[in-house]
Amino acid sequence: MRRIVVLSTGGTIATRQDAHGTRLAAEPADALLERLPWPPGVAIEARDVFCLGSYLLTPADMHGVALAVREALADESVAGVVVTHGTDSLEETAYLVDLFHGDPRPVVFTGAMRPADAPDGDGPRNLADAITVADAVAARDLGVLVCFDGQVYPARGTRKAHTTAPAAFAAPDGGPLGRVGDGEVRISAVPVRPKPLDLGAFRPDGIRADIVACYPGCDVRALRAVADAGARGVVLEATGAGNANPEVAAEVARLTASGVVVALSTRVHAGPVAALYGNGGGADLVRAGAVPTGTLRPSQARVLLIALLGAYGDPERVRAEFNDSLERNTHG
Repeated sequence: MRRIVVLSTGGTIATRQDAHGTRLAAEPADALLERLPWPPGVAIEARDVFCLGSYLLTPADMHGVALAVREALADESVAGVVVTHGTDSLEETAYLVDLFHGDPRPVVFTGAMRPADAPDGDGPRNLADAITVADAVAARDLGVLVCFDGQVYPARGTRKAHTTAPAAFAAPDGGPLGRVGDGEVRISAVPVRPKPLDLGAFRPDGIRADIVACYPGCDVRALRAVADAGARGVVLEATGAGNANPEVAAEVARLTASGVVVALSTRVHAGPVAALYGNGGGADLVRAGAVPTGTLRPSQARVLLIALLGAYGDPERVRAEFNDSLERNTHG
């Protein structure tokens, strides 16, 4: 009999309202599964990793999820893994796990936008769909996936796109890989994936990476503050295709020379970062040492920085690996 392991980490899918109407994550993994019709021929094992709203998670918590996935897949009888997770930071944890995932078996993240005690809750359907995907041969060799509202997305490039709607996720630059419904998984695209990082070499403790916004009239005080606080990596959330101003470009050069890795992303919903403009624009920022993030947005660019800093440490190696990871994702 095929086995699927469901790892529960909390989030809205595990949330109930207290007497004051406040939502708190409280449901264990077994409680999530007891409301589901189990697919025939599949044994489902529930494991609790932790039970938290995902807005509370740290990189160490996300590392813990990656370790729990690895432990589940160490059993060859396991056909796939499902991770139930809060939607606020699902895109970060799913991508971190994906960076270290080299097993062909599916790892599928899902969650809910309505609490477990809501009469119209979406959690049971999303979880049932995720289990179907995790058990599907068609989902093998696709890396870590996000299954939500009937859509199947790659972890990389998928973002929370709505604060409250059931169709909460989108992949603006690539779209979904397929759909799931009525017990069937239909995959129509295959992502290009880089070589996985070594989870055994990853040490997230003490690694600080921050996101700093650029906007009309911004100065470099925030950049200096995060560096002074110990940031080893910084993601610039720039404007347009990756632009700031001459003062920011000069500070990027100073930070790069001091060993801080600066990644250049954008606040724009879709499209790649491009080194097009001078006078503090993307061309100047890249010349100053910033590493363009392609289509990765700040949340996932920060995750890639943390993963590389935790795996390699050396800033020059991290910059080279960052570029290499993006090249392989783009060109195969």
